[in-house]
Amino acid sequence: MPKQVDPVARRNDVVDALFRVVFRDGLQRASLRAVADEAGLNIGSLRHYFANQQELMRFAMQAMLDRVGDRLLRRIDDIGDMNALTSEQRRRLPMDLLSELLPLDENRRTEAAVFIDFVTAARTHPAIDAELAHKTAAGTRALVRRVLIRMRDMGTLRPGLHIDTETERLSSLLDGLSLNAVLHPGILGPQGCVEVLQAHLDGLTG
Repeated sequence: MPKQVDPVARRNDVVDALFRVVFRDGLQRASLRAVADEAGLNIGSLRHYFANQQELMRFAMQAMLDRVGDRLLRRIDDIGDMNALTSEQRRRLPMDLLSELLPLDENRRTEAAVFIDFVTAARTHPAIDAELAHKTAAGTRALVRRVLIRMRDMGTLRPGLHIDTETERLSSLLDGLSLNAVLHPGILGPQGCVEVLQAHLDGLTG
């Protein structure tokens, strides 16, 4: 009797294989055949799930967004009732959430590296969905804005700060930290990312 294959799990396996190829060899080498070889599949089996490279790239980029979003939701669930937080927990809350967007471990570093390749290529590569790249940038800013508003509502944000300006400043800092940590890990490591982000957040609290 043929072995039953879970199509959702198989697609996720293919996405993981794509991430490994892109992280190791770059986006330009992430052909369907290279991804199929990495996933241990023949090209015909891979085409059963993704008809072409554009479909695979679009699915992979959305999967990355979903994974980051799921981690953030789990963080929020772990926090529980915001009103029951101690002053120390309130102070740590922005770092706990925003650190999910930084390459602080192997998994997040791979995601960040692949994401950088994706958004860079989205400007000219026909297989990359530029709309998803824009959606990602907008989603990051929406999250940062929500964190800043939460800080304001909890009374930890320094009075007089302009939310829109601080949203862009903090979003740009996160983008810059991720980019440099991926491109120059010998110069900026995880601890450095944490220290810079914490210093910025401390400045926001006054």
